[in-house]
Amino acid sequence: CLTGRCFCLVSPVTIDRFCERFSRYGFRREAMFPVYGLAEAALGVTFPPIERGPLIDRIERDTFLKTRQAVAAPNDPIALRFVSSGHPLPGYEIRIADRAGRELPERVEGKLEFRGPSTTTGYFRNPEATRQLIVDGWLDSGDLAYIAGGEVFITGRTKDVIIHAGRNIYPDELEEAVGDIPGIRKGRVAVFGSPDPASGTERLVVMAETHETAAAARRGLISRINALTAELTGTAPSDVCLAPPQSILKTSSGKIRRTASREAYEQGTLGAAQRPLVWQIVRLALGAVLPRLRELLRRSTALLYAAYAWTLFVSIGLVVLLLVATLPTLNTRWVAMRFGARSLARACAIPLSVHGLENLPPPERGCIAVVNHASYLDGYVLVATLPHPVSFIAKTEFQRARVLGPFLRRIGCTFVERFDRQQGIADARRLVEAARAGKWLAFFPEGTFTRAPGLLPFRLGAFNAAAEAQVPLIPITLHGTRSVLRDNSWFPRRGPISVTVGRSLDPAALAAEAHDNWSLALRLRDVARAEILRNSHEPDLA
Repeated sequence: CLTGRCFCLVSPVTIDRFCERFSRYGFRREAMFPVYGLAEAALGVTFPPIERGPLIDRIERDTFLKTRQAVAAPNDPIALRFVSSGHPLPGYEIRIADRAGRELPERVEGKLEFRGPSTTTGYFRNPEATRQLIVDGWLDSGDLAYIAGGEVFITGRTKDVIIHAGRNIYPDELEEAVGDIPGIRKGRVAVFGSPDPASGTERLVVMAETHETAAAARRGLISRINALTAELTGTAPSDVCLAPPQSILKTSSGKIRRTASREAYEQGTLGAAQRPLVWQIVRLALGAVLPRLRELLRRSTALLYAAYAWTLFVSIGLVVLLLVATLPTLNTRWVAMRFGARSLARACAIPLSVHGLENLPPPERGCIAVVNHASYLDGYVLVATLPHPVSFIAKTEFQRARVLGPFLRRIGCTFVERFDRQQGIADARRLVEAARAGKWLAFFPEGTFTRAPGLLPFRLGAFNAAAEAQVPLIPITLHGTRSVLRDNSWFPRRGPISVTVGRSLDPAALAAEAHDNWSLALRLRDVARAEILRNSHEPDLA
């Protein structure tokens, strides 16, 4: 059940009707796989989990149509429904971008762009079309979509290609050909797709203006349009609508307004009395200007917010740097950083919610916190969240940075070697002793982060240290930081951030299930990762 420019948009109505119809013959709903693919990727791009069955997202209709935000509305009887096409296949990346090419946060509709191992390198001997198709390595699919929980939901197409009877039908060619039929007003033909509520499929409608009023002449025109459409597209139209003159709507520049004509067709207002010319001119002008103004307002607001956020970050950051450099104790430095991080979140209107702080051990007892990594903001969010100083585990390369190195040393970071094996073993022992001495250590066990949603495999360093030191392991889940500031982007966006502190894992309690420290470390990793995966609401990339 494919989604894409070469196939029909997956319809929840079709899925429900198909599963209901064939369940009597043994078809299981879990065997239905709505996926996303297109020829430019040698077909496959996304695929849902095996045995899960179709996932249908219900969202607020008015909010989505006005703002493109897909707000979940599971109990809304008039909600829009979109079918998940699953997660990107291994090696593929997908992003949702606005018209300026900047990546949008979760649950906001935009252009679907992707890159991956089988993506086309462009059009044959057509460099100009290739430049429009692929920008900075991302291929514009021509489709609209949003991402929720790491899953892709296709919502429509950026162009007016009609998908009917498994075929792509391009309106321009058919409109021109029908306009050449004697009796049809040339340049007054609109071809569009209209959803059929009964079947859940898309109907092909040909609307044409004519002066003919005699029944026999109109039947002849309909017959010729049917034959011509079948000849050009390989399929007959679902409906041929002969309209009186001035019924088909056009833009101020003379282009056919297919969407407006379709709405008039579906609402049964074709041939209605025309409004005065002045009002039509005003309405056309507003129809052309208002969408551009709204888009300009959205882009301007986003740019102003990004500039405002960076101004605050630099201003507050300089003050915090000065305090960290001068305050005498680690506790006072932590208080200054925590106040600065929370002030930044409040000033940027970013809601920060924290759950489970009661799961943290007392400050005098050592512990190891493992945190999922999604953005450059993760460290700032932990500083704003945790009430006591914590030593972040960082790679030794940071220690040599001119500004960052002294700052990290002043806040008590612990540096570990990644490439020298002997030094790495010594650093691991040092971490175990620090945890036993009552220090709080914070690890990002994924080691890195990506712009795409998903939890990467965990490295074992933190779990080995917890097993050997016999100190509590605390799984902490961050959600929302990736949408606020993604990897490879310095364009922040406003959005909520949540922090969930999971239940403390006691190595002594899990020791009965393990034969040695290595087995215990594996057990700690699996339990902690399952907790973080559940709270992150992101796909499992392991």
